[in-house]
Amino acid sequence: MSTTETAIASAEAHSAHNYHPLPVVVATADGAWMTDVEGRRYLDMLAGYSALNFGHGNRRLLDAAKAQLERVTLTSRAFHHDRFADFCTQLAELCGMEMVLPMNTGAEAVETAVKTARKWGYRVKGVPDGMAKIIVASDNFHGRTTTIVSFSTDHEARADFGPYTPGFEIVPYGDLTALREAMTENTVAVLLEPIQGEAGVLVPPPGYLPGVRELTRERNVLFIADEIQSGLGRTGKTFACEHEGVVPDMYILGKALGGGVVPVSAVVSSAAVLGVFRPGEHGSTFGGNPLACAVALEVVAMLRTGEYQQRAAELGEHLHQELGLLVGGGAVEAVRGRGLWAGVDIDPGRGTGREISEKLMDRRVLVKDTHGSTIRIAPPLVISKEDLDWGLEQLREVLRG
Repeated sequence: MSTTETAIASAEAHSAHNYHPLPVVVATADGAWMTDVEGRRYLDMLAGYSALNFGHGNRRLLDAAKAQLERVTLTSRAFHHDRFADFCTQLAELCGMEMVLPMNTGAEAVETAVKTARKWGYRVKGVPDGMAKIIVASDNFHGRTTTIVSFSTDHEARADFGPYTPGFEIVPYGDLTALREAMTENTVAVLLEPIQGEAGVLVPPPGYLPGVRELTRERNVLFIADEIQSGLGRTGKTFACEHEGVVPDMYILGKALGGGVVPVSAVVSSAAVLGVFRPGEHGSTFGGNPLACAVALEVVAMLRTGEYQQRAAELGEHLHQELGLLVGGGAVEAVRGRGLWAGVDIDPGRGTGREISEKLMDRRVLVKDTHGSTIRIAPPLVISKEDLDWGLEQLREVLRG
């Protein structure tokens, strides 16, 4: 067997089959390119679902990590460390908020947001104990913990994991009327992705997010924006909510916050909301550790320049123009997205999303499928226009074939 086949066979034999990756084994990576164990180079058009917004092996991020590795990597929150205050202060300022509660993974941050909203509902809004309700959208993807899959409409993510956590109401994404009708005096929060990534990069109708903001403010309900995939430059703005001039009560951040180096996530909100926590009520051994803070501080510094947001906006406009030309020719049914993020619905007659992804892999381009015949395109924000065009040409060639 080849080196690739041997590695995949070993993984199949000794790891749980909770993923179905493409048959490529990456050994090294730099910028927007990855090299496998056979020495073949691939253009990364997925960027770790936005975790690699700043590319593989970004020198600024690696230098920040290496410098911190020589000092201290973990203290737990049992003690203070000298990177924590700066991290919380600067991330809060980037978000226009006041307080930060750091965690590690995106799902942990979503769980933290759920706990925060419920506690706020009981302590501040006065909802009767055990009665708090959170409204979410159909086709959402917020993670895979037991609580989170309890409010998923994805059968694969949800089936066989019950009993499910109560306290959630699901309404159609983009439907303000349904949202309004679902609200009661016990509603404490509306939790939404400003753009639904796993669902196929679904952008809500114009006016939806401002409508959600107005409605939640009117009803004394928290608006929680899950910007784990859509945030930190991906859409051409720091946050996807900015495209419609919306500021939520709470941001949920992750993925790109760790720069593709370490897992870093956070809930960012006002003192009135995050101030409901008391010592011992929530935490994480690794949350806000020195190494994570050092890397995330560099991420915040990079975002403050506006360079990456501008690249995503400019290259994203080009990406969508080129993809738009494919619609209506019998191969592509629709293209959605914003910035350097696109969901491409392939005509099912041309193949499933998995089959198109495999054909692109054969042409040295890596993307990921979702929901039947949809593929997602989300390259690192550092990709060059020339490399982006080359990747798009490979897609055109696959669709011609």
